[in-house]
Amino acid sequence: MVNYKKLRPGNLTSPEFRHLLLLLYWPVYGLMFLSMERFIPLEFTTIEIPLDWQIPFCEYFIFPYYFWFLFIFGMHAYTLFFDIPAFKKMMYFIMITYTVTILVYLLFPNKQELRPTEFPRENFCVDIVRFLYGFDTNTNVCPSLHVTGSFLVLFTTWECKPFRTPLWQTVYVTLTVVISISTVFLKQHSLVDIIAALILCAVAYPFAYILPDKLKSRHQN
Repeated sequence: MVNYKKLRPGNLTSPEFRHLLLLLYWPVYGLMFLSMERFIPLEFTTIEIPLDWQIPFCEYFIFPYYFWFLFIFGMHAYTLFFDIPAFKKMMYFIMITYTVTILVYLLFPNKQELRPTEFPRENFCVDIVRFLYGFDTNTNVCPSLHVTGSFLVLFTTWECKPFRTPLWQTVYVTLTVVISISTVFLKQHSLVDIIAALILCAVAYPFAYILPDKLKSRHQN
């Protein structure tokens, strides 16, 4: 476990704490994403396939959809305190996939028009979905950040010995799948967005999780 009580501004770049500098990517990414959403005029292409319209709207998927934020934060917190090598790989994966996603949004601005104009039911979950629709735009959706974020947590569990048990893997695989499909049942994403995210994850995985170990081994040899 890392002892952050010794952390001071003067030793932030020391070998013991410089991994924290990777967290600076989050505000940089947030600024880039916000700029595209609010300040950069873009011409959007609608992303959808006929199968999207066959998937029913289900407001109860709002729970796994929002759980995604805890899913991401929880793995950040765990690795920061208990597994720095896994934290570094996780951040490499985030930096690769989220940067590529930003570039896709800039070069191929996209949106979806799948949200229902009328809801089939009225309940508390529908109210939450309305709130979600109110602040989350339907632009910049492909690839899906919810999917890439979910898989980065799953991939990171493969690096953490306590989570490599069959029970934990069943839990994390199930959560990853349910969170990913929640995006289409809430009409936040097209199936195309999920497929694009899966392809991006497959391409980024070896660079973030395998290559660092090979480079470290080569350096030691």
